[in-house]
Amino acid sequence: MEPSSYAEPSSSSSSSSSSSSPRLMSKKLAPVNELESGYASATSSTAGSSSELPQVTLTHPHVKHLNQQLENMSAMDRLRFVKICFPNLYQSTAFGLTGLVSTDMLSKIEKESPGSSPVDLIFLDTLYHFQETYDLVERVRERYPNVRIHSYKPDGANTVAEFEERYGEKLYETAEELYDWIAKVEPLQRAYSELNVAAVLTGRRRSQGGERDKIGVLEVDEETGVIKINPLVDWSFGQVKAYITENNVPYNVLLDRGYKSIGDWHSTSPVAATEDERAGRWKGQAKTECGIHNKKSRYAQYLQEMQRKAEEGQLTAALERVKREQNIGISV
Repeated sequence: MEPSSYAEPSSSSSSSSSSSSPRLMSKKLAPVNELESGYASATSSTAGSSSELPQVTLTHPHVKHLNQQLENMSAMDRLRFVKICFPNLYQSTAFGLTGLVSTDMLSKIEKESPGSSPVDLIFLDTLYHFQETYDLVERVRERYPNVRIHSYKPDGANTVAEFEERYGEKLYETAEELYDWIAKVEPLQRAYSELNVAAVLTGRRRSQGGERDKIGVLEVDEETGVIKINPLVDWSFGQVKAYITENNVPYNVLLDRGYKSIGDWHSTSPVAATEDERAGRWKGQAKTECGIHNKKSRYAQYLQEMQRKAEEGQLTAALERVKREQNIGISV
């Protein structure tokens, strides 16, 4: 299928500026030894109240304890809990079935507590989604008018033509990890930074297999410190589909054509009834994740190494400058 000419409505928060990107600003992340020790922090404010809310900090024992409690809760109760517990909570979604279930459940929870704030959505518009996906975005807007969708596109590109002029044609084939970084990882980090995200809901489930089969309800992103919550982690595809049907939740029509997991049009295929749910993603490749949920890609490591070398260069230059100034002082 061909890429879409979808245009983001002005009512949504859409950004592609590199000036606020955590990576492009060389924003300092938590020290590696701090993360490995189990301590992690995340920006934790709701808009306009960043000075009033404390940081969210969790140690490994905290995460283990919370997961033990959350494991025995229903998906709705997990959502009720994290909605109260974590400030500045968002949902990251590509409008897959699991994410749509969470969105619908959150709308019901909002009706239970009319004064509570809705959970906004973060949509990574890679520019290469199916047209059916963009059509679904509009149907979600209509069904859940109180939910705001923040759309983030690759830096400096609003259309496929602009993307390919800037980064090259078929980058997803010629430099796959670089494509993942530009189209998905960097925009998500930019969203985290601009929206001050403290915690984010995802649509990952253990039954999806691959690297997801042992994930907990709650995780800490090792690079950003953002708390990641998987509210439907123990649901099967059948349970998800049944909820969608029973609650008349809008879904991607590609599902009816054999697509169970839907991403970019160039890396998504329909699957047979006997195949795993995500077998149609990057079919024929060993790859199972796009870079958002796995650990640092080689490109991310490369960027970090370049930053380290730049900092070392600045330190060396500063030391040489001090040495010259000292030599001048001695000669005088």
